[in-house]
Amino acid sequence: MTLPAPTPGRTALVTGASSGIGAEIARELAARGHHVTLVARTTAKLESLAEELSATGGSAAVLTTDLSDRAARAGLAARVEALGLVPDVLVNNAGLSTLGPVSSSDPEAEMNLVEVDVTSVVDLCSRFLPGMVERDRGAVLNVASTAAFQPLPGQAAYGAAKAFVLSYTQSLAGELRGSRVTATALCPGPVHTGFGERAGFAKEDAEAALPAVMWIDAAEVARVAVEAMDRGRLVAIPGKVNRLAASLAQITPRSLLLPVLAKNHPGLK
Repeated sequence: MTLPAPTPGRTALVTGASSGIGAEIARELAARGHHVTLVARTTAKLESLAEELSATGGSAAVLTTDLSDRAARAGLAARVEALGLVPDVLVNNAGLSTLGPVSSSDPEAEMNLVEVDVTSVVDLCSRFLPGMVERDRGAVLNVASTAAFQPLPGQAAYGAAKAFVLSYTQSLAGELRGSRVTATALCPGPVHTGFGERAGFAKEDAEAALPAVMWIDAAEVARVAVEAMDRGRLVAIPGKVNRLAASLAQITPRSLLLPVLAKNHPGLK
C-alpha cells in the first residue's frame, strides 16, 4: 500500500470537493480514516459535506478557494499549515469545460478553463510536492479524462487540457521514481455529476452521444481512484468499456476518428 497512513495532523487536500467526483473522493478517503481538507468556491456545499463526514466518524476542514485566482492558490498551502495540518495527499480534481467550436468561443471563458484545468494543477503540484518529497511520503491524484487520449472537437480546450494533465502526471511519476511519493492520473469516461450541464449541453444530448455502458457512477469512480492511489498506479480508467475505448482512440488514425467525433458531439450540432 502506498497511500500515507492516516494519522492525526495529516490531511488529504481535495479540490473541486463541493460535488461530483471530488465529493465522492473525499468521502472515500474519509471512510479510510483520512482527514480531508475540502477546497472549492462554494462554502455552503463544502460545509455540508464536512458535516456529513463528521456525522459518520470522519473529520474535515473547509477552505473556500477560487482556483482560477492565482493569489488565492498561492495562499492555499499557508492556510493548510495554519490549520496545523500536513498535506500528505493532493487531489487535483477541480475542472470545467466550455462547449462549441473555437471559432465562436469566448476568449475569457477559454482562458478561465486553462487557468483551472491546467495552471491550477501545475501550481498546486509545485507548491505541495516539495514537502511530500522532503518527508518521503505522499500521493498526488490528478483528474484527467478519457478525453486525454483523443482530440475532442466541440470541446477542444477541455480535451487538450486533459491531455496535458495526463502527460504532466506521467512525467511527475517518472521524476518521483525511487521515492515514496506517487503520482496517479485518473481518466474517467462520462459520469453523471452535472458537469456537462454546467458546460452547456443537456443531459439527454450527452447520453445520446455516449453509450449507456460507458457511464460510471461517481462513487465508483472515486473508489477506483483511491484504490489506484493506494496501489501506486500510474493511470486509472474506471470501466472496462472506457479502457477499451481509450486504447482504440489512441491507435485509430485521426483522419478516421475526427469526422466521427465532430459529427456526434453535442457542441457542434
